[in-house]
Amino acid sequence: MSEKDAITPEQQSPEQPDTPEVIEGEIIPEEENIEMQQEAEIETPDIAEEEAAAEAAGETEAKLDDDVTAAEQAAEEAEQAAAEAEETASEISPGMAALVDEIKELRKAADEARDHALRAQAELQNFRRRKEREVADRIALANERLILELLPVLDDFERAFEAIPEEDREQHEAWIKGFDLIYRKLQKILENQGLTAIDASGEFDPNVHEAVTMVPSDETPSGEIVQELRKGYKLKDKVVRASLVSVAQ
Repeated sequence: MSEKDAITPEQQSPEQPDTPEVIEGEIIPEEENIEMQQEAEIETPDIAEEEAAAEAAGETEAKLDDDVTAAEQAAEEAEQAAAEAEETASEISPGMAALVDEIKELRKAADEARDHALRAQAELQNFRRRKEREVADRIALANERLILELLPVLDDFERAFEAIPEEDREQHEAWIKGFDLIYRKLQKILENQGLTAIDASGEFDPNVHEAVTMVPSDETPSGEIVQELRKGYKLKDKVVRASLVSVAQ
């Protein structure tokens, strides 16, 4: 048999089951060929999914384009409406300006009226306080005049008690106690009105004491009161009658 008539493995029929597939001059075993076919079958659905995703993305992009177009149209319409509104406002601006001026004037008048009302209220409060103080002063002045007229009565009671002889005190003790009760009752009434006696002992005070005489004294230091000649009184914090006293030289 010549070399030309010899059958090489490459020339065998593809129907033979044991003949391996030749790819690019290489012999690929049958097991690898089966795996490649399975991989090709697996990759085919992935390509289909990618194509479907690409198609969906195209549809989404087209929808977005439509939305952008609609938004642009809406913006143009809004601009047009704004221009029309501005033209309308310019047409009625004189009337609006007059209305604004009127509102300003009314607001100014309201502020002035409010200020006048506050001033009037403050003046009324001051007037009430002034009148209350005047009434209180008048009452106090009336009480002061009445009390000044009653002070000599107190002086008479005190001088009368001092003038009673010692020998007659026991004999007329009931009478003396009765007049003493009247004197103390009158004194209590005046004290309830704020009358208090001024202390006439110790150092001479020109604010509450009135010096009648200056007498030499070995027992009393100079400048101190030796004797009270007439009681002095205060009505609350006001001196209504100073004490008449004699002061040591």
